[in-house]
Amino acid sequence: MKIASFNINGIKARFEALSVWLEEFKPDVALLQEIKSVDEGFPREHFEDMGYRVETHGQKGFNGVAILSRLPLEDVSRGLPGDETDEQARWIEATVMGDKRAVRVCGLYLPNGNPAPGPKYDYKLAWMARMEAHARGLLAEEAPLVLAGDYNVIPQDIDAARPEVWREDALALPQSRAAFRRLLNLGLTEAIRTRMAQPGLYSFWDYQAGAWEKNNGIRIDHLLLSPQAADLLIDCGIEKDVRGREKPSDHVPVWIELDA
Repeated sequence: MKIASFNINGIKARFEALSVWLEEFKPDVALLQEIKSVDEGFPREHFEDMGYRVETHGQKGFNGVAILSRLPLEDVSRGLPGDETDEQARWIEATVMGDKRAVRVCGLYLPNGNPAPGPKYDYKLAWMARMEAHARGLLAEEAPLVLAGDYNVIPQDIDAARPEVWREDALALPQSRAAFRRLLNLGLTEAIRTRMAQPGLYSFWDYQAGAWEKNNGIRIDHLLLSPQAADLLIDCGIEKDVRGREKPSDHVPVWIELDA
């Protein structure tokens, strides 16, 4: 089972680029972030014609997450539990029925949090606390679980080409990194770093200041696996070359392959 996470930065802007990537890469499951579309505006039929089941949790103009799956989906839910007043579309989860076993997948778009300090950063940390609580409950089920998406967290200095630039940014503040570590300390495995320990691995390059050409990137898109999912890990990777294509997102896909 090949599961990919991709912040597409707008389905309208990235319709062609996403379609080409899906045709080439052929993930069994694609977890999308920042679709920037209401559910009714998402081009569902196009991706269904490509062989994907489509589930969305959209929002007009910004945020929005989706699951595209070639495999059957069950128990789809939308929204991160813990705050009924939260109207931002940042979380979707479902059970993917693989050929060998079922895998619970959660697609997430974690708040950016800037400017920090401030209300947006408070929201980010509160959201991460809610995520930790929900993940704790999911882990208690002792089943294969994947938490994948744009975390908007640079876990360590090695995950930025120029870490000094990010010192005061919400993506790299000590509280953000500590909240990310608390997730890992629940027993989750960060897939990419399990297989690849070297520097220079990035999943985001800003559109400004020639960041892509200079390889001035950061790694903020992550796949966290429960022990049961980590045991199934076959391979993982970052599709860096996608960033160099026509009309790209500022993120690239990250993926895992599970024996499921």
